[in-house]
Amino acid sequence: MTDLQRVARQALPLLDLTSLNDDDTDATVEGLCQRAKTPMGNPAAICIYPQFIVPARRALTAHRLNDSVKIATVTNFPDGGDDVMRAARATREAVASGADEVDVVFPYRALMAGDEGVCQDLVEMSKAACGDATLKVILETGELKDPALIRRAAELAVEGGADFLKTSTGKVEINATLEAAEILLEVIRDSGRDIGFKAAGGVRTTEDAAAYLQLAERIMGAGWISPAHFRFGASGLLDDLLMNLGAFDAPAADGDEDDY
Repeated sequence: MTDLQRVARQALPLLDLTSLNDDDTDATVEGLCQRAKTPMGNPAAICIYPQFIVPARRALTAHRLNDSVKIATVTNFPDGGDDVMRAARATREAVASGADEVDVVFPYRALMAGDEGVCQDLVEMSKAACGDATLKVILETGELKDPALIRRAAELAVEGGADFLKTSTGKVEINATLEAAEILLEVIRDSGRDIGFKAAGGVRTTEDAAAYLQLAERIMGAGWISPAHFRFGASGLLDDLLMNLGAFDAPAADGDEDDY
């Protein structure tokens, strides 16, 4: 087995297979669920807009993936507004609809304006709204830019009860970077809490995935890397992983090749 094959085998079950396009339909989401059933194993989750949770559940059940592939969705997305109750209400509704995981956008502009209180409040209220579901907090690190701001956003998300720290929405010019990922992983390590990390936006190839896995192993240790602690948010990455694993008949990604 080559190094790329080993990386692909490791990365595939860490993938949140994602479609967050404005023109998504029930059929788009059903196709995404079909793509999740591969001869080399399944991704950890599919990530979709809230209005598609019910058809996604139906499609996963039809493909006998309901017990192995989670449904993730997004709230306060992609704007990252500072309306705490709006974000919490949307999160509660998503979980009630059947989401296993919710990726909520951190109010990063509020942090840039110096309002740390609303940032922590939004995470705390969204976490409360999640109940037993997993809360991933999207920090939009490419918009924060300043390493000190990225670190502070990560710390506030941790203090608010985040289950995962996620880099990006995939909807801005700069999304996941190794520099931002290093900061988030260091905050997770230093917190001593059981918190995961998700790289989203721009992770398109097996080589890209390898760089993030190597970084996580250096900071957190090889044993930490599992679907419970590490995810890639992407759409096109699956096809590259399957190509490296020899599944050349893998279906092509639908629509554009944005990665989240």
